[in-house]
Amino acid sequence: MKTSNKFTITRIIFAPIFFILYFIPIWTGKFNALSLIVAIPLLCFAEFTDFLDGFYARKHNEVSDFGKLFDPFADVILHMTTFACLMFSINANSGYTPRFVFILILYREMGQTFLRMVAAKKGIAIAARKGGKVKTVTYVVSGFYALFLELLVRLDCVPECFGALKIAAICLFVLSLILSYSSFIDYLVHFGKNLR
Repeated sequence: MKTSNKFTITRIIFAPIFFILYFIPIWTGKFNALSLIVAIPLLCFAEFTDFLDGFYARKHNEVSDFGKLFDPFADVILHMTTFACLMFSINANSGYTPRFVFILILYREMGQTFLRMVAAKKGIAIAARKGGKVKTVTYVVSGFYALFLELLVRLDCVPECFGALKIAAICLFVLSLILSYSSFIDYLVHFGKNLR
C-alpha cells in the first residue's frame, strides 16, 4: 500500500476508536476526563494525517484518482463520527452539534460522495476545491472547540459564561452547515457540465 494511502486509512481506523473513547464515560460513568485526554490527541493526529497523505502523495508522485476518492471518504468518516459524538455530552441534557445541522451535513456529504462516484464512472476525478478546503477547516475548528467545552464539563470546570460558549459552538456548527452547502453548489457548478 502506498504511504499516502496508509495515512488516509489511519483516519478511518481512528474514527471508531474516537467514538468508543468519547462514549466510555457516558456508558460506564467512569473515566470522564481521561477518555477525552486520550481521544483529543488521537483526533489531532488523525486530522494531521490529512496533511500527511497529501504531502507524501505529491512527494512520492502517488497522486491518483483512487486517492482523490479515498481521501475525502476518510475525511467524511472522521468528521461525521466527531459530529455525531458531539450531539451528546456527559451531561445527559446537553450536546453541542444541533441534530438538524448533523442531518443536513450528512445529506450534503452523501450527495458529494455520490457526485464523486458518478464522476469516477465517467473517468472524471473531482479534486478538492478551495471552498471544500475552507469547509473542512470549519469542520475541524467546530469539532475541537466543542470537544474543549465537553472537556470542561468532564473536568467539572464549567465557567459562568458556559452558556455563551455553547451558543458560540452552535454558531460554528451552523457556519459549517452553510459552508458545506456553499462548497457543494460550487462543485455542482464546476463539474456539472462535465457530468452532463
